[in-house]
Amino acid sequence: MYKAILIKHYFLEVEYELINEAMLMPHLISNLFGIFEWMKMKTNKVGAVSSYFNEQLSGIYETEEIQNFLFFSFEHILGFSRTDISLKKEEALNESTLLRFIYIVKDLKLFKPIQYILGNTEFYGLKFEVNENVLIPRQETEELVDLILKENKYINGNILDIGTGSGCIAISLQKNLPRASVYALDVSDKALEVAKRNAEANNTSIHFIHTDILKWSEYEFNTTFDIIVSNPPYVTFADKNKMHKNVLDYEPHLAMFVEDENPLLFYNAIADMAKQHLNSNGKLYFEINESFGNECILLMKGKGYKNIELIKDINEKYRIIKASN
Repeated sequence: MYKAILIKHYFLEVEYELINEAMLMPHLISNLFGIFEWMKMKTNKVGAVSSYFNEQLSGIYETEEIQNFLFFSFEHILGFSRTDISLKKEEALNESTLLRFIYIVKDLKLFKPIQYILGNTEFYGLKFEVNENVLIPRQETEELVDLILKENKYINGNILDIGTGSGCIAISLQKNLPRASVYALDVSDKALEVAKRNAEANNTSIHFIHTDILKWSEYEFNTTFDIIVSNPPYVTFADKNKMHKNVLDYEPHLAMFVEDENPLLFYNAIADMAKQHLNSNGKLYFEINESFGNECILLMKGKGYKNIELIKDINEKYRIIKASN
């Protein structure tokens, strides 16, 4: 009965708006899609939403991944915990809330990352806004941040994050090293806009720099640094066929890919820049492509760095390299 009443109400609204030429056709089609999908739910209760996620996404994603999508969606929309989803399965939801879940499933079917759908993600215990202008932070990058924090607990000097994207590295470091002055650099003005909003949302003070690190010699850095860290583009175009559709279709290629002929392009430029702008015994940290660990070591040795160490991540892959000036 509740569906019939709401659908009648909806189509009366549509008729009125069409008569007054106030509704554009794409918007009408979008709303009709939501209504027809909504009809697939058995009830307007929490349990029906859970069933809808499983029915619609089964065969596209693994069961565990679907359950994670469900939890992230309920947490984002209603503030539910995983336990709440089970305990409140008989709780009724209004039609606007149901439609929000329906459109999340629609985007997931198009392989859009859940972080972009919801507009945020968690990194090192902090919440970050993410959109198509910045990469979604990964676990490997959390490990990079964790390593820096463990090795530099009492630093009160300057830290530079190159290729900051969402600002996740810079902001996480500043949040946990409050005496340090943290700088964040990116070539993308749209990425910097996101990073600035994230810095404000997380109550951190970051010095932002808009420049191309490949042209670092043209930029006048007004300070030197005790730590320089970077997670630069390191995926070769040859590796594109190994990547998932949700990454290729939605995440910014500018922040991800590098030419096959010069896979260490950014490492070479940053290592040169760091030689000029790291303090004596200052530290350089990189996240790297696991396929180029030895090449990164040779590059660092060739530039005169010392204490070079290749480090495995939690999956036993060499994903971090560090050195000192």
